[in-house]
Amino acid sequence: MAEKTSAEVIIGGKVYTLSGYEGEEYLQKVATYINNKLGEFQGMEELRHLSGDMKATLLQLNIADDYFKAKTQVEKLEREIEQKEKEIYDLKHDLISNQIKAESDEKARKELEEQNKELLINKAKLEASLEDALLGKVPGKDKTEE
Repeated sequence: MAEKTSAEVIIGGKVYTLSGYEGEEYLQKVATYINNKLGEFQGMEELRHLSGDMKATLLQLNIADDYFKAKTQVEKLEREIEQKEKEIYDLKHDLISNQIKAESDEKARKELEEQNKELLINKAKLEASLEDALLGKVPGKDKTEE
């Protein structure tokens, strides 16, 4: 388990000691966020007349709003990532299927080339036999018989 960290931070002009399992840099970042929110509220003229409790409640509501918007955005991004992962899976599946088909097609092409080669050889033999027969050179015919 991580070691607990403490850090002195200034929030709203007051010094606080924050502690947690995050690093000091993170704790300072949290304090900066709160100070920025306080700064937003101090710049709003319509909030100056409200009591301290009401300002604190509005600040809390504002922070909660930021949290839920961020959470919604994270959920949306997670759904998009899930969809992209599914698309990648489907594309990989298609790629593998196409590679298998390409290998099969290549094998079939080679077999057809071999068959074509054999057929061309047989054709050449048959043409030669036909030519010999037409010219009177029948195989097996003895030359002395002429």
